[in-house]
Amino acid sequence: MLKVTEAPAYFARYREIIPDFEKFLAHLREPLPLYFRLNELKAPDPEVVLAGLARQGVKAEAVPGFPHFYRVEPRDFPLGNTEEYYLGYIYPMTLSSALPVIALEPKPGEYILDMCAAPGSKTTQIAQVAEDKAVIVANDRRLDRLTALVANLKRLGVACALTTLYRGEVFPFGVPFDKVLVDAPCSGEGRYREGYEGELLYQKEGHTNLPAIQKGLLVRAFDLVKVGGIVVYSTCTFNPEENEMVVDYLLRKRQAEIVPCTYPLPHHPGVTEWEGRPLHPDLQKTARFYPHETQAVGFFVAKIKRLF
Repeated sequence: MLKVTEAPAYFARYREIIPDFEKFLAHLREPLPLYFRLNELKAPDPEVVLAGLARQGVKAEAVPGFPHFYRVEPRDFPLGNTEEYYLGYIYPMTLSSALPVIALEPKPGEYILDMCAAPGSKTTQIAQVAEDKAVIVANDRRLDRLTALVANLKRLGVACALTTLYRGEVFPFGVPFDKVLVDAPCSGEGRYREGYEGELLYQKEGHTNLPAIQKGLLVRAFDLVKVGGIVVYSTCTFNPEENEMVVDYLLRKRQAEIVPCTYPLPHHPGVTEWEGRPLHPDLQKTARFYPHETQAVGFFVAKIKRLF
């Protein structure tokens, strides 16, 4: 883990692209707010759920602009130990984690692939938004992660999803999907946070060449979607090499365009140049979310349409 005192040096390369950089660094020392998504597939009456949590000393307030999302106090309350959690009424997740599905705009009747689905936060959100009436293929490359995914699908009462076990880069072709979500494995910089022991909570993928994997996933996702279909690419990192440069690679390899999207959190345009390298100008239509502005995990989201 990276010590919090090392954070300024680590993030220094992003000084020019992260607004209010000193405020951003200071924010890393603050605990994140706690949120959950109310799962209407099993809990159509939110008042019953909120009353149950209130009896346990939990105050939950609706988040403006985020249907079904609630902010919780105290922020260190163990939501995973509640009856509401075990019954599948709630799913703890940060606000920015909901953004890729907001961009995807799933609808009933659509054929949707969640390429890197485990543990299921976005798969179950897709199912909820689509009223459990889409056909969702929830894929992951690791069996242990797939087990957790299946458990969450069952707990939340999702009936419209099936699971597959493939490396996303070689997911088999078949009937083209209407939409594909690629919430890609990444360096996780957006999750940096000072922990209880004075360290930043951060998980690395070791020495894996993440941009190469991400490019493979995104190109495969694009090839799996129908003409006119939508691919959403997202990460929880600030690194342009894992964000804009991955999308830039797709734009130069395939007939694709970036679709502007409206989000309920403050955000900034994607970068169109990094370390002296010019990138596709349309990357300004992608979105960057910074934790000190959103009170959530840092995120990057790109909504992409297949032209041919």
